[in-house]
Amino acid sequence: MNENMIKQLLLAVKTGEMDIEQAVCQFKNLPFEDLGYAKIDHHRQLRKGFPEVIYGEGKTSEHIVNIMKKLKERSCSNVLATRINKEVYEVIKEQLPEAKYYQDARILMIEQGEKKARGCIVILSAGTSDLPVAEEAAITAEAMGNNVVRIYDTGVAGIHRLLAQRERLNQAKVIIVVAGMEGALASVVGGLVDKPIIAVPTSVGYGTSFNGLSALLTMLNSCASGVSVVNIDNGFGAAYSASLINALGEE
Repeated sequence: MNENMIKQLLLAVKTGEMDIEQAVCQFKNLPFEDLGYAKIDHHRQLRKGFPEVIYGEGKTSEHIVNIMKKLKERSCSNVLATRINKEVYEVIKEQLPEAKYYQDARILMIEQGEKKARGCIVILSAGTSDLPVAEEAAITAEAMGNNVVRIYDTGVAGIHRLLAQRERLNQAKVIIVVAGMEGALASVVGGLVDKPIIAVPTSVGYGTSFNGLSALLTMLNSCASGVSVVNIDNGFGAAYSASLINALGEE
């Protein structure tokens, strides 16, 4: 439930279209709704500007479906579930035919509400193997109402590919850099632009990359100013932070 929905509810009481008891029932589940296996934070959109997002890994398809339905009922924004594999989606799609599945990003989304397109978030990936994490960031950022520019496969092993994108990088308000292996791309980009950079280490790489730990440590130790770092493979978290930055100054 967002601010506009609350205003409409209060106006309905004021004009007599709804009695007080009906309004109380509507407000009763505003803080959260207890389903037993999940406590859905309906207040989050009012508090944070975007509804709760479902982390799908480890949840049953039944739980995901029920939570998405509840969020859809009580929100006017897009409803997202992340880390949904193809097998789970095949089960879910029968019960949520309106939901769109983004296989590369492993995101399931029910599109609803007003579509916005503010600012510009550029998402860079070092290699094609980083694409699933980059797409998780891209779809999340688009769902939250941002213009997204994808620039993929621009790692430091062929740095001329990155340098050819200088003009597009300078148009960004925020840049998300997704890289595995040694994770050097974030520092390189940080030395080229005057934009905030959110670095996402991925678990891509050979043995001594330690499933993304090497990239994480490289990014945390970056000597380039303006680079912040999220957890390994956390494209969603990077997109959420980028969206908040992108919204600054917007009415």
